[in-house]
Amino acid sequence: MIEAWPHDRVAGELLAVGVEQGTVAAAGIDRALERWRPRLDPVVVTIALRQAARSGARLAIPGDHDWPAGLDDLGAHAPLALWWRGPADALGAFGRSIALVGARAATRYGEHVAMEASAGLVDRGFAIVSGAAYGIDGMAHKAALASGGRTVAFLAGGVDRPYPSGHVDLLERIAGEGAVISELPCGAAPTKWRFLQRNRLIAASSLATIVLEAGWRSGSLNTAGHAATLGRPLGAVPGPVTSPASAGCHRLIREYDAVCVTTAAEMAELVAEHLVQVPLDFPEPENGIEGTGRTSEQVRVFDALSGRSPREIGDLARRAGLSTMSVRAALGALGLEGAARERSTGWVRNA
Repeated sequence: MIEAWPHDRVAGELLAVGVEQGTVAAAGIDRALERWRPRLDPVVVTIALRQAARSGARLAIPGDHDWPAGLDDLGAHAPLALWWRGPADALGAFGRSIALVGARAATRYGEHVAMEASAGLVDRGFAIVSGAAYGIDGMAHKAALASGGRTVAFLAGGVDRPYPSGHVDLLERIAGEGAVISELPCGAAPTKWRFLQRNRLIAASSLATIVLEAGWRSGSLNTAGHAATLGRPLGAVPGPVTSPASAGCHRLIREYDAVCVTTAAEMAELVAEHLVQVPLDFPEPENGIEGTGRTSEQVRVFDALSGRSPREIGDLARRAGLSTMSVRAALGALGLEGAARERSTGWVRNA
C-alpha cells in the first residue's frame, strides 16, 4: 500500500513523472509523509468514496478538460483534486466568473447591493462564485439563480455535508444548476481553518473578486488578500461611512488599492481592463490565529477536537492534515493552556 512506501520510492515515483530533482528535495518528503500517512487509512478512504457515490459527487483532477485553470496559479498550494456536485458541464463556468464575497452579518444595504451586483453580472454573462455562507454569499447565490444564471459554491467541508444547515435547500439548487465544490473528501466536517483554506480557491478560480460588505476584520478580507496576491483584479463596494459593516471595504480601498465599484457594469470592467493589485500583509480575519496566541498547527488541532466525543491522535492527524508528532506537540500546548484534555479514549476540547 502507498502508506507503507519508503522515502526513496516516493522520490523515485515523483522523478519518474517529471518532477524536477530540486523540487523533490525541497518538498521535505519525510515531513510530508508524516502528514499524509494518517490520511491514507484504507478504511477511511473507502468510507469517503462510498459517501461520494451516495451523494452523486464527482472527482476532478488537474489536467481534466474542465479543471479551473486559475487554480494552477496557486502553485504548491493548488488543490490536488476537487470533489463536486452539479451538471456535467458545470466547471466550465469558471472561464467567465467573478467572486462576490462579504460579511455573514450583512445589513439590508449589503444584501441589496449583493442582489443587484449578482443579477447584473449574470445578465452580462458571468457566473457567480462565492462561499454559501449566510449574508452576502447567500444573497449572491440566490440572486444568480433567480436571474437564470449559473453560480458556484465552495464549501469548507465535504460536498455531502451542506453547511450552513440553513442553506441546505439553497445548496441543492446550486448543485442542480451550477456546482457545489470542495477539495475535501465526502464526510469531512467544516472547521474554522478549512474556511480560510477555502478562501484561496474562491479567489484563484475567479477572474476577479468583489467585496460587497465587510467589517474591519471580516473573513472576506482574507479572500481579498488571496485575490490580490494572485494578481486578480480586486474591487470593493463603499458603504455609509458610519456603518461598521462597511469598514472593511473602506479599508481595502484606502489601504490596499482595491478599486471602488458601485455597479455591476463597473465590476465587469475590472475583468475587461484586467487591473492588477498587489497589496501586502492583509490582516487575518477574526476567526483566524490573531489574538489566540496559538500557532497555526495548534489552531488546526483545536478545530479538529470535539467538545463531546474523544478523538484519538491518529483521527486528529487526519482531520487537521498534520503528522501525529505535530498533533502530539499541539495537544501538549493546548493541554497546558487548558483548552484540551485527555480522556482514557482520546482528547476532547474544553468548554
